[in-house]
Amino acid sequence: MGHAAHDLRDEALATGTLAGLPDAHFIGGAWVRPARGRTMDSVDPGNGKVFARFAAGDAADIDNAVTSARKAFKGEWRRMVPAARGRILAQAAAMLRANVERFAIAETLDSGKRLIEARGDVAGAARAFEYYAGACDKMQGDNIPLGPDYLAYTMLEPVGIAAQIVPWNYPISTLARGVAPALAAGNCVVAKPAEQTPMTALMLAELLHAAGLPAGVFNVVTGTGKDAGAPLVAHPGIDHITFTGSVATGQSVMRAAAANVTRLVLELGGKSPLIVLDDADLDAAVEGVLGGIYENAGQICSAASRLIVGRRVHAALLERLVARVAKMKLGHGLRDADMGPLISPEQRARVAGFVDRAKTRGVLVACGGHESADPKTGQGWFYEPTILDALKPNDEAVTEEIFGPVLAVQIADDADHAVALANGTRYALVAGVYTRDFARAHRLAAAIDAGQVYINEYFAGGIETPFGGNRHSGFGREKGLEALRSYAKLKSVAARIG
Repeated sequence: MGHAAHDLRDEALATGTLAGLPDAHFIGGAWVRPARGRTMDSVDPGNGKVFARFAAGDAADIDNAVTSARKAFKGEWRRMVPAARGRILAQAAAMLRANVERFAIAETLDSGKRLIEARGDVAGAARAFEYYAGACDKMQGDNIPLGPDYLAYTMLEPVGIAAQIVPWNYPISTLARGVAPALAAGNCVVAKPAEQTPMTALMLAELLHAAGLPAGVFNVVTGTGKDAGAPLVAHPGIDHITFTGSVATGQSVMRAAAANVTRLVLELGGKSPLIVLDDADLDAAVEGVLGGIYENAGQICSAASRLIVGRRVHAALLERLVARVAKMKLGHGLRDADMGPLISPEQRARVAGFVDRAKTRGVLVACGGHESADPKTGQGWFYEPTILDALKPNDEAVTEEIFGPVLAVQIADDADHAVALANGTRYALVAGVYTRDFARAHRLAAAIDAGQVYINEYFAGGIETPFGGNRHSGFGREKGLEALRSYAKLKSVAARIG
């Protein structure tokens, strides 16, 4: 990390903020004040203090952004040679890498996550733009053989205006994985980041414009879900919606989209199982479990929130996990801590409610189980890393998404029992399997209902591997080349030539 990076971190630690953070919408290639002149506070979860203010948008701002995007879509962006679009996305990737520390610190202040995690998120966002930059000129159709008297082929066209509703847990990561393929396919975008974490979306909008993106191609309106998000998904000028969030909100988005028959990709969270079979490498499994549940304080849609462990290794694995968790240090994201805070006092209360009810039911709390604070300042919205052991399949800690640093442990008698437990919730986003038997691992991967299965490394893969869920975890796929299909419409042409 260079001297300038140290200076930025020192500035943020000393002042509690960064100079020059955006406080307006980004519409039509420029900063635009909110139509009603209202603003909101952005709060650092690590200390509970306001560090910035930003625009509180509403339907008027959304309409302005959609109008700007529609105008841009009819302009040079759609007519641009695909390779030229790719060069702009590649330039954006390079600029993101050059500014990783500023983006990461802003992300840490906004979301509370550890700086090392935020740096990884920004690097991942840069990789997304780099990956899809190479796909711009490779979106091609097929020739259909109808015989010598006909010419038939398919072609991929941009959908139009894509709305991106971005969650607070991975602001820049989730935004980039949707925006990059949408732009690569030739669409224009209107994004609404979560009101808890708006900063990096606005910063990215400015960076993309500086990288050469024409005005109006990417627009960001900030504000609450009620005032800005709802008008966006209901706007008749939107052709596609990508939403990441809760099941309840996703259902509302679906209802709003139905009125205009708007295309959808929904990622609605999960209760993802990580299966550790009796023959697994326990050292590797421990690392997978810890990273899978305690990264970002467990606030991950695809978190390994359920550990399904073979009965014969249950005690040994739990002993190792508890020993490691006991050594974890809580602290502000800008300091050298093992886990950061939760996003808000409301989220901490939600997590505490699940654990407190589990205690009332007599569930064994193997470690953790209490609210906490930054030991250096006594501030912030922290919760101890927690393990709930030997849970029944119908326990709410097993069936409901807690979205915090709480690991629910289930014990399996054998591989078939493990699969039954894994498929025992309404969610089906991702899953993990640890075993030395590679054939059995792939049999389990086929039997588990999930959009993605990791084998012997939780969170394996990257932007190259498609991501998305089944059942109550949503539908549609992001990441990989599959994501391009979400932002393209297929046209077939058949002509008689003989």
